[in-house]
Amino acid sequence: MTKLSEDSIEQALINQLVGQGYTYHYGPDIAPYSDNPQREGFESVLLEQQLKNALHHLNPDVPESARVEAYQKIINLGTQDLMENNERFHTLLTNGVTVEYYKEGRTKGINVRLLDVENPENNQFWVVNQLVVKENNNEKRFDVVIYINGLPLVFVELKNATDEKATIKKAYTQLQNYKTAVPSIFYYNSICVISDGIEAGTSSVSAPLSRFLSWKSPTPKDNDPRTELQILTEYMLNKKTVVELIRYCTVFEQEEKKDDKTGLIFQIKIKKVAAYHQYYAVQKAVAQTIRATDSKDGDRKVGVVWHTQGSGKSLSMVFYSGQIVTHPQMENPTIVILTDRNDLDDQLFATFGNCKELLRQTPVQAESRNHIKELLHVSGGGVIFTTIQKFSPEEGNVFDTISERTNIVVVADEAHRSQYGFTGRLVETEEGSEIRYGNAKYLRDALPNASYIGFTGTPIEKEDKSTPAVFGEYIDVYDIKQAVDDGATVPISYESRLVKIKLNEEVTKSIDAKIDDIEDATEEQIEKAKKKSAAIEKIIGKDDRLKDIATDLVSHFEARQKVFEGKAMIVGMSRTICAKLYNQIIALRPDWHHDDLDKGAIKVIMTSTSDDEAILQPHHTTKAQRKVLAARIKDPNDPLQMVIVRDMWLTGFDAPNLHTMYIDKKMQGANLMQAIARVNRVYKDKPGGLIVDYIGIGQDLRNAMVTYLQSGGEGTPIVDIKEAIAGMLEKFEVVEQQFHGYDYKAYFKSETNIKLQILLGAQNFILQSEEVKNRFLKEVTILSKLFAMSIPSPQADNIKDEVAFFQAVKARINKFVGVGVKSDYEVETAIKQIVDDALSSEGVIDIFEAAGIKAPSVGILSDEFLLEVKNMQQKNVAFELLKKLLADEVRVRKTKNIAQGKRFSEMLESVVKRYHNNQIDSAQVLAELSAIAKDMRLEDKKSVDLGLSPEEYAFYSVLSQNESTSFLDDDKMKDLIHTIVEVVRNNATVDWSKRDDVRAKLRLTVKKILMRYGYPPDVAKMEADKVLAQSENLAAFFANS
Repeated sequence: MTKLSEDSIEQALINQLVGQGYTYHYGPDIAPYSDNPQREGFESVLLEQQLKNALHHLNPDVPESARVEAYQKIINLGTQDLMENNERFHTLLTNGVTVEYYKEGRTKGINVRLLDVENPENNQFWVVNQLVVKENNNEKRFDVVIYINGLPLVFVELKNATDEKATIKKAYTQLQNYKTAVPSIFYYNSICVISDGIEAGTSSVSAPLSRFLSWKSPTPKDNDPRTELQILTEYMLNKKTVVELIRYCTVFEQEEKKDDKTGLIFQIKIKKVAAYHQYYAVQKAVAQTIRATDSKDGDRKVGVVWHTQGSGKSLSMVFYSGQIVTHPQMENPTIVILTDRNDLDDQLFATFGNCKELLRQTPVQAESRNHIKELLHVSGGGVIFTTIQKFSPEEGNVFDTISERTNIVVVADEAHRSQYGFTGRLVETEEGSEIRYGNAKYLRDALPNASYIGFTGTPIEKEDKSTPAVFGEYIDVYDIKQAVDDGATVPISYESRLVKIKLNEEVTKSIDAKIDDIEDATEEQIEKAKKKSAAIEKIIGKDDRLKDIATDLVSHFEARQKVFEGKAMIVGMSRTICAKLYNQIIALRPDWHHDDLDKGAIKVIMTSTSDDEAILQPHHTTKAQRKVLAARIKDPNDPLQMVIVRDMWLTGFDAPNLHTMYIDKKMQGANLMQAIARVNRVYKDKPGGLIVDYIGIGQDLRNAMVTYLQSGGEGTPIVDIKEAIAGMLEKFEVVEQQFHGYDYKAYFKSETNIKLQILLGAQNFILQSEEVKNRFLKEVTILSKLFAMSIPSPQADNIKDEVAFFQAVKARINKFVGVGVKSDYEVETAIKQIVDDALSSEGVIDIFEAAGIKAPSVGILSDEFLLEVKNMQQKNVAFELLKKLLADEVRVRKTKNIAQGKRFSEMLESVVKRYHNNQIDSAQVLAELSAIAKDMRLEDKKSVDLGLSPEEYAFYSVLSQNESTSFLDDDKMKDLIHTIVEVVRNNATVDWSKRDDVRAKLRLTVKKILMRYGYPPDVAKMEADKVLAQSENLAAFFANS
């Protein structure tokens, strides 16, 4: 049976790709100076000849001079910034390279294609493994790179699934290291894949780990035996999909960040590639659009895409529009993007505005009824944004026909709203009464032959007949369960806190009745319905009620903040109630208030008018100011922790770090589902979002869930907080049982010095084996998440101290993981550690403190220190401490002295392996580790005794390894070393580590020197290679000396 290793996983992937029509090449076989060189040098990341051939093959009619210029533009992207170059190249890749050339005395512009999207088989697909690239004194060997037309478009980093340390997270970390060390290959990257051979995730070069998601098949099978990597390879890396993903489903966005030091807002470039559900939905929608827009047989109903909020619906609309505008069968269509609210129109317009390259044009926002008529009065083209209200006639029941073209596609956001109806209703006017229709009717008047597609984040209600009448049936569904399972969103929990604010049932019912009367009314209509509004305001806005809410809310939020990094949103019934609640909160926490827009921990977000009452005046903000506040709430490091809203930011607003929403406003159906989705975004390891109910929306949530299930949604969209609490208690029991046989509970009654001893003992107990340690780290991580979700609750409060103890043990164990390396259970986290005040030392635990001993005053590897460690009572802790100190020492030595580093590394690995396999006990392992430490000291002493510097001794270690050189005495060897170091130093001024000709010359010189000192020619050749490798290791030292 073949042993599963990184190599065998790599080979299995290659074999699958070859079966899909790829050509395979082993990296060294096509390296520079090989028999079949495909690259001009090791610093080159392109397959130059392949690229030149492809340019000729794809552009046979283009003059050679134009192809040469296009090639130059590809290899010279013009900046040193990875993301800037990546975007520039993506534009060339998808749009072609525009070059100018002279013909018949005139300058002509011509487009040179790099990729054939229409006929994927017309491109060259190569899979190359073990590719070596050298850049900035770094040499890196990549697992798998997929070259399309000689361009390194897909980067695959693999780890071994059977090695518990080689995880998908490690593959991601490796990817980040490569970006720093050899950035140039990523200038040309389109897609990154990370895998341990079983799990696999894919995303863009700029994506955080949380956005690397698996790729699924279009029709998932239950109990599919294939691994995630095999499925991704078959369905994403097939030639058609990978080319379409690159061309139609990739965008660059600007994201606003705030500089912590200056407070200034700046923009960073983010690249986004469609996830599998977005890609499949877009392909289905494009196919349905071609069908629906057919001038003879089309029914003008494209269909509805239901993708749950937070799963990238807005970008799916962009990808869809980008593919439709260039589709040859659409013959230069016009896309009308439709929303029903100005703020949604602005948000979506901003998203599309970021993606002009994909759309091949700049979107335009209609400002009035006349402007929309003007924009649509064209023969083709255009991406136009408008609210549906601009299609309602100023008078009468008919909107003028603007265009009878069939290649107009109306793309409606949130296609379930009542405004999209056809039905008429009787409206009272000053002259009597008249019939008014839903805006869909007026839209059809204006564009009688347009086709309609709806995108929605919430399901269409069963009773809603108008939405299918306008748009047709579902094209694609991606529900809450799928999104949570895929890691595209996090689950939402619900907690009712009505009891805390004493709102009785009768009062709730009377509010419900009054609200039902004005449900679905616009903001303006509600303002006019003063009587009903005033009655609600009177009950909900009572000062003592708002005071109760403020008191509960502040303590609830502060309790969550202790264990959970993130922010909160409060939803109020009216602008006045929002302002009054703000006053109650800052009365309890005056330091949260600040008059300045860019300071303070809490703000009210609302529209305003000049005749607003006095209480609203302090909260007036302009559109630009609200943009600043949006950037503040999205910035994890900004002190703004909480916003109070009435309607703003409840739809389309994306702040991943929001973890709690406090609701004091009646909402129903789609509006409610959209509002609560503000807390379902992925952020670090956020375990979920929480909805806290102060007004009684429990039944409304249940009704919304019924609609969800009736529409084919699966799973439970919202879980009761009680379920999270039950999960927390279950995990608590699991962790508690891991200490069976060790009495850690004495910790809670002890003095500080005894506490430390118990903590050390607990650590030693968990370190009894790798398996116990890893299970403990994993279970405490899950417990911490569930604990954070369950705060504040009596159950969480009861176990708080014990959770803090478990976290302290975990923190101390994690300190024994290598320098700069986080364990898998210590990745970027939003969960905070609960600190026992008696033990808090500014939150820093060093490895000596973790081991319960003082940092040594003499050398770390001295006899006195080694004796102290060997005599420690906690043998497991002593082993971890010594192993870590020696591993750190080996790592440092490897950078200076290859031979020595390799020898000690092998010795350390051997001892650790024998200990884990129970071949030696804890006393023996400590003795053997101490022996390695003493050996290191002896090596250092020998260097001094010989009178060699550490750098010179590195060459001595290399050359004294070979037994056939024992004929040289120490003096002769020293003489040889000095000669070699002098030669290397003289060459190091040139960038020889990158230049193969210089390296070849240096290798020859060293070989001649060795032969002069009596080395046989074959040994001299072998030793010269080792000397060269050691020289490269010390290149920086020699270049600066």
